[in-house]
Amino acid sequence: MVHAVDLSGRTAVVTGAGRGLGLAYARALAAHGAAVVVNDVDAEAAEAAAKLVREAGGRALALAGPVGPSETADALVHAAVAEFGGIDVMVTNAGVLRDTVLWKMSDEDFDTVVNVHLRGTFTCVRAAAVAMRAAGRGGRVIVAGSPTGQRGNFGQTNYAAAKAGIVGMMRTWAMELARAEITVNALIPVAATAMTRTIPFFAPHVEALERDGVALPDELRKGEGFGTVEDVAGLVVYLASAESAGVTGQAIGIGGDRLALWSHPQEVAVEYADGGWSAEAIAAAWPATLGRAPETVGMPAPGEGQ
Repeated sequence: MVHAVDLSGRTAVVTGAGRGLGLAYARALAAHGAAVVVNDVDAEAAEAAAKLVREAGGRALALAGPVGPSETADALVHAAVAEFGGIDVMVTNAGVLRDTVLWKMSDEDFDTVVNVHLRGTFTCVRAAAVAMRAAGRGGRVIVAGSPTGQRGNFGQTNYAAAKAGIVGMMRTWAMELARAEITVNALIPVAATAMTRTIPFFAPHVEALERDGVALPDELRKGEGFGTVEDVAGLVVYLASAESAGVTGQAIGIGGDRLALWSHPQEVAVEYADGGWSAEAIAAAWPATLGRAPETVGMPAPGEGQ
């Protein structure tokens, strides 16, 4: 018999929870017993999401505000403590897109995405870590990465930089917070959302799902690991639970029918030269050594979705 995951007595903050993945996370956490502080930059969306949670029998409080500023992060943690007695789980989901190729990307395009994703994750996790450490009862931090941050994607300089940075911070925080029994992990989700609707390959499937309720085909659910937002929520609940106490510092992919563990960057080939490497020596050695199997970029990775 499968053991039921119980989050009773825990409080979670979910940023960007007015719709899409964040809403699915908030609803799943509440369904498993957690109280939830629902954040979104859109006040009406945040309140509507909190209402959905309450109507389903859960406990939820809406708090609107843009992530990035420390004031928003502090307010979210304060609300969790004041309304529900503490904070046990921080889920940093909020995000925006400003896609364009490098030579057309403005400073504003770059700064907006980095501020929301990277700085927003930093300020929210910092505020949560301060409160969790002071309470002394451990905690769970779940941050949002992306396949784009892992492998790059055409037209997403800002998003790739922010998402790669988030996973880098996650590894550091997993070490820094281990003594306080606070785990830190990154989701690498792939799901039908407003963001993935902008990708031509996924767009017709997302539209058919949203408009007509057409189920995603197996070649997407298994081949691409692409599913609904609800398919991702189970991993968030697991990582928020007592059952995941031994899991930290990991980047975990989920989507459709696929659950995957992403590797950390590591050396995959090494060569040595007595006295070091000159430019000429590298040029001579490269084709027959490190250059034989160069790393690939972009999505999907070779062997995935094919």
